Amino acid sequence: MGLKGKLISAMDIKSDGDVFHELFREKPHHVSGMSPDHVQNCDLHEGEWGKVGSIICWNYTHDGKKEVAKDIIEAIDEEKKLVTFKIIEGDLMQLYKTFVVTVHVDTSGEDNLVTWTVEYEKLSENVPHPHTFMDLLLKITKDIETHHISNPN
Repeated sequence: MGLKGKLISAMDIKSDGDVFHELFREKPHHVSGMSPDHVQNCDLHEGEWGKVGSIICWNYTHDGKKEVAKDIIEAIDEEKKLVTFKIIEGDLMQLYKTFVVTVHVDTSGEDNLVTWTVEYEKLSENVPHPHTFMDLLLKITKDIETHHISNPN
C-alpha cells in the first residue's frame, strides 16, 4: 500500500439533505450543539462562514482523545451540495502530509445520501489509514440526523 489513499463512506439520512448541506456550508459552528460527544467547538478564525478560503478551527474527540483541526474551506458547490475542507494544522497533521475531507449530499432519491470522502497522504508507512476518523464523521452524521428528526424546526 502506498502513502496516498482515499476513503469513501455513504449513509442514508431521513432528515432534510438541504439542511444538512447548509449546516456544513455556512453553519458548521452549530455541529457541536448537535453532536456534543464528538465535536466540542467550531470557531471561525479567518474570513466568513460559508465562503471559500475561510479558516475554521474544530475541537473534537477522536479515539477518546481531545483533538484540534484547523482547516480551510477549499470548495463549495451549491449545485452538487458539496463542501471540501483541507486540514492545514492540528493533530491530524502529525500523521498526514495532506488531509482533505469532502461532504456531499445527494437529495435526488426518497432518502438523502450523505457521502464523506477523505483523501490523505500519510507521513510514513507506519501511520494508519484514517478509518477511525471516517467512523467519527459517520457518528457525527448520525447525531445530526437524530437532532433534525427530533427538532424538525
